[in-house]
Amino acid sequence: MPRKAARQGRDPERRRTVIRSIGRTGRAGRRGAQPKVVALGGGMGLSASLTALRRITGDLTAVVTVADDGGSSGRLRDELGVLPPGDLRKALAALCGDDDWGRTWSEVVQHRFKSEGALHDHAVGNLLIVALWEQLGDHVQALDLVGKLLGAHGRVLPMSAVPLELEALVRGHDVHRPQALSRVRGQATVALTPGEVLQVVLVPHDPPAVPEAVQAVLDADWVILGPGSWFSSVIPHLLVPELLDALTRTKARRVLSLNLAPQPGETDGFSPQRHVEVLVQHAPKLAFDVVLADRAAVPDQESLRLAAERLGASVQLAPVAAVGDPLTGGGSARHDPELLAAAYDRIFRMHGRIGPWR
Repeated sequence: MPRKAARQGRDPERRRTVIRSIGRTGRAGRRGAQPKVVALGGGMGLSASLTALRRITGDLTAVVTVADDGGSSGRLRDELGVLPPGDLRKALAALCGDDDWGRTWSEVVQHRFKSEGALHDHAVGNLLIVALWEQLGDHVQALDLVGKLLGAHGRVLPMSAVPLELEALVRGHDVHRPQALSRVRGQATVALTPGEVLQVVLVPHDPPAVPEAVQAVLDADWVILGPGSWFSSVIPHLLVPELLDALTRTKARRVLSLNLAPQPGETDGFSPQRHVEVLVQHAPKLAFDVVLADRAAVPDQESLRLAAERLGASVQLAPVAAVGDPLTGGGSARHDPELLAAAYDRIFRMHGRIGPWR
């Protein structure tokens, strides 16, 4: 894709057009009821999707992975035996509004303590979530209460009510034995492996899904999977049997939202079509309607189209990367919330509705 074409849509005039378009069809301007949208994932990828989706619907549910074992979340998990709260916190922060209240609370829950003691690097939101879990004894009720405090534009649910571990089959995890296969356990370890991840499973196997998450998927008009860390945030949702069954049975249309770039370690060297292929390997019976990717991130559009066909999906290419990311010459890869919102909104309108918005 030529650089000139890749930059189309990122100039100021296009951005203004995008914002006006969202204003006509989004939360404030959409006629009638709004679509029920469920977004699944974890970490910054899910946060990017939620930040975009809350601009176009007020009926939004995030279903979040609970396999994190690093940082503040890992410490709380080890010490207290709780679900890792970090990705849940990030999702709640992403659902905060753009007014003073929303911006303030988003910053508060994301704030990390800096000290020489035990509080160092703990996030305020992690401690708040865990405190409410202990007080209420109910994961969903506690997260709903935090969402109410933050004025969140949507609901956040864990995909399972038990802490999960990620286990991966990796080729070349031992750099001295590049062809050897190893079993690697732990999300943080998998994310940073120098080898090639071939397959992931959850421990315990066949974990129970949170019933509210299953029901949200069944009731949805649209389901969005990704973007995010492919093996540690996206694919784990497909390894929870009740959740995979709901994703298969739902009458919602399904969108697979691809990453802007491979993730060092976990998906190093992966092409866009390779991301699709490994997802098919983990859930061969799951179909999608649309695969969304940034135009500049797809050097081989035909290969991606063929991979998407295995999912039963068409490919939608759109400029969704923020100015200054590696696709346009420097910085870290991240989605532009307004451009991503416009891409989702266009997909929702182009691909029709499953009945009226409820």
